[in-house]
Amino acid sequence: MADAHQKNHDYHIIDPSPWPFIGSAGALVMAFGGIIYMRYLSGGSLDMFGLEMANPWVFFIGLAIVLYTMYAWWADCIKEAHEGYHTPVVSLHLRYGMMMFIASEIMFFVAWFWAFFDASIYAGEAAQVARVAHTGGHWPPVGVEILDPFHLPLYNTIILLLSGTALTWGHHALLHGNRKGLVQGLAITVALGILFSCVQAYEYIHAPFAFKDSIYGSTFFMATGFHGFHVLVGTIFLVVCLIRAAAGDFTPKQHFGLEAAAWYWHFVDVVWLFLFFTIYVWASWGVEIIGH
Repeated sequence: MADAHQKNHDYHIIDPSPWPFIGSAGALVMAFGGIIYMRYLSGGSLDMFGLEMANPWVFFIGLAIVLYTMYAWWADCIKEAHEGYHTPVVSLHLRYGMMMFIASEIMFFVAWFWAFFDASIYAGEAAQVARVAHTGGHWPPVGVEILDPFHLPLYNTIILLLSGTALTWGHHALLHGNRKGLVQGLAITVALGILFSCVQAYEYIHAPFAFKDSIYGSTFFMATGFHGFHVLVGTIFLVVCLIRAAAGDFTPKQHFGLEAAAWYWHFVDVVWLFLFFTIYVWASWGVEIIGH
């Protein structure tokens, strides 16, 4: 009878899991909470069933549910991997899933590049069609001082390129059975990721333009800000990999979590290169640069 139920295929039929439902509920609460949080920030109110709902707590409750779901769901995936359920077929499908996720992220950034190029290449039309653009028919808009692309932005470019190199070094160390090299490579990558975020925060604080000043500021901060958010997420991803590497979770034959983190980090690197050469360098040609 036991032989009749023995698995004779490479697929993993997972046990019923509560995390898809809990994650969806958390996302709904977080979305609703985000809306009422914005009403709260604008000084508005929202009465529901006799209760004042305009507060920040609903959003943070939803966020906590989503974050816990991510932790618990991925912990289940790690457990399944240790139990031998991640066969070559399952691992291939995990890689396909990561590829599709990164492809969706690429299209997300395409939207911000599109917005930037539409406003910059057709600056005159933007000024005529939407007065809120305030371009003056020029790009960057008249009166907007911009950042020197070969100061902090170049510094951050070097930081990210070095971080990608360190991560690749750590990955190759793992493939050769060198766990110490893996831990060192991940530690360097995490440190450089944190340094990148600190430099970008300093750049934002000292930027000579604001988000609300012009369409230049809004497109600049949306594109670079979302990239900065992805760097933060990637850094957390790598910190988890560093903890797992130190605990000996990864082997030369089974380390999809590390591969997924590496793909994500290299994607972040490539997006930054496009941001640097377009939003920083290309948009600054022939424009007066402020002092450092």
